[in-house]
Amino acid sequence: MSKGPSFFAELQRRHVYKVGAMYAVAGWLLVQVVTQVLPVFDVSALGQRVLVLLVVAGFPVALVLAWVFDLTPQGIVRTEALPAEGGEAQAVAAQRRSLERRLNYILGVLLLLGLGYVVVDRTLLRRVPAAAPAAPAAAATDKSIAVLPFESLSDDKSNAYFAVGIQDEILTRLAKIGSLKVISRTSTEQYGGRPGNLKEIAHALGVANILEGSVQKVGAKVRIDVQLIHADDDAHLWAEIYDRNLDDILGVQGEVASAIASALNASLTGAEQRQLSAKPTLNAAAYDAYLRGLDAEKSSFSHETVYASSRYFAEAAALDPGFALAWAHGTEADSLIYFNFDFSEERLAAARRGAEMATQLAPDAGEAWLAKAYYLYRCVKDFDGASAAFEEAQRRMPNEAYATGGLAFVERRRGHYQHAIDLLVGALARDPRNVSFLSSIVETLNAIRRPGEAQPWIERALAIKPNDASLLIQQAASLMNLGDLDAAGAVLANVPPQLDDASNLNYQVQYQVLRRDYAAAIRTLQSALNAPDFMLDGYSGGYYPALGWAQRWAGDEAGARATFALGKQKLEALRAVWHDNGNIAANLALIDAGLGDAEGAEREAQESVARSGKDLFQKQFQEQTLAGARELVGRKDQAIEVLAQQLREPAGVPYGDLKLDPIWDGLRSDPRFQKILADCAAATKAGA
Repeated sequence: MSKGPSFFAELQRRHVYKVGAMYAVAGWLLVQVVTQVLPVFDVSALGQRVLVLLVVAGFPVALVLAWVFDLTPQGIVRTEALPAEGGEAQAVAAQRRSLERRLNYILGVLLLLGLGYVVVDRTLLRRVPAAAPAAPAAAATDKSIAVLPFESLSDDKSNAYFAVGIQDEILTRLAKIGSLKVISRTSTEQYGGRPGNLKEIAHALGVANILEGSVQKVGAKVRIDVQLIHADDDAHLWAEIYDRNLDDILGVQGEVASAIASALNASLTGAEQRQLSAKPTLNAAAYDAYLRGLDAEKSSFSHETVYASSRYFAEAAALDPGFALAWAHGTEADSLIYFNFDFSEERLAAARRGAEMATQLAPDAGEAWLAKAYYLYRCVKDFDGASAAFEEAQRRMPNEAYATGGLAFVERRRGHYQHAIDLLVGALARDPRNVSFLSSIVETLNAIRRPGEAQPWIERALAIKPNDASLLIQQAASLMNLGDLDAAGAVLANVPPQLDDASNLNYQVQYQVLRRDYAAAIRTLQSALNAPDFMLDGYSGGYYPALGWAQRWAGDEAGARATFALGKQKLEALRAVWHDNGNIAANLALIDAGLGDAEGAEREAQESVARSGKDLFQKQFQEQTLAGARELVGRKDQAIEVLAQQLREPAGVPYGDLKLDPIWDGLRSDPRFQKILADCAAATKAGA
């Protein structure tokens, strides 16, 4: 009696192995594609998980069907036993060889498709956020909403702050509802109270619903009129008028947010319900100061507005020491001041105190976690702690774009540049017209030698704020990093020198220096230093070394030495009263180099790098200063060493600077520098 085929041989004969492999590859491809496509149509995460489970569950079914059935020229039939011999056996064998070839072909095609997807995903799709920044409106769901600026109907124009604050309070509460998609205020602020075409606005913002409102404050009386509108058909879903005394206004925002959630059939968790119904303070005067602080906080960023917001929040906290939101927003303002303007111990202590009080008084509030995150990020550079705090704020305020944006800034400081870009792109989903986020993407791409990719993002920002000086200067900076001075000059021709903005003015001076137009650089810097409102800080302190070197390169040696001496005196005095975040030391390094003090230049440059600590984004700029200071005092080998190291890192000195900056003139004939320049050019071209 002959022995039949083994079980494994039978699996092979019935093509179970091949069908299993084909199903696995096809199923994997299906999951990859649909999970990219379904979010565009707002299919929930649960729906996507169900699809994946169905694909997995189908695998054993496919194996069983492969065992039971065969594909033949006569169609799908049950698999028969293999004939023992004779003509029938030969015919069946030929038929199976034909089927074998077809299955091999199909499997080969599927494997090629899978390989192609992996290649595209690794090389193109992972850079789509940075290279394809067009701003189409996202598909709107019925549970999406934008809150337009509330109209102030008060006869007293000084009461306009009240409408701004009330709108922001309602928006903040809505941002805590996870089942809603809520657009941030930054993207809605351009639309005035009761604008025209709501359908167009909703489409631009990617929402289905619009909340309009007005606020009228007369003496101790307040009227708040709000209406929720479905934008496509202008249907009014809900409306209410609240007439309250000032002492009784504190719960209205929660009432409005709860009514909106109900009108949109948005489910609320117990924690969300508690957050909506909570009254932040029972002190009307403290609340009024708080609303004034919100108005200043939401105004265009400037030295005046950020200091004003800090004062108002401090007043609110003083009137009601239990007012957690006042402490939280006060920390955001004070940490921003400390980060940009005032590095004093007093400002640091104020930021720390606010964060501690907010988390102590309201440990479950997203605002308290956001304040803690900003303090850890901006003030003490505890990036691990800041990252965890931002993530906690995200969890408690799922629609708060600045929680995601703040996390992006932390990741950038940690040197995770692509992750930072991806997070900023994610934040734009809730804040699509946030020019600050767009600008930060540009800044990050410039830092990592991908200035070509930055151009579409800056164009998107300029479409929102046409002819904005800061954006145009950023555009010029990207072109300078590419080494295209003609294109940069064409952009800057439309931008007058920004004497009151150190960051912008430094870029304008950089362009003039790269052009070797030292006379223009000298005029610009002297105008800024002699301006009546000039304030010396870590950023504007860079005017002194820039002016001194421009004078030296222009042949004015006496003027250069006088500028260096004055700058050294001013910056050392500033450092004596301010905490130095590294910028002061970096500027003193270039000044010491100008004075011929090689040891002093090295010491200060090393100090600036050391003060960067774990801040890799800041560190790469300080390392550029270290290389420049060394080159300027003739330490060429050590300068080359730093430049070579920077080229091995994701961020570093840009190609345009290496190619054109007179700082590197002493190295241009060195073959090592020429190789660094060529490699930098190649890296920049690859990133374009």
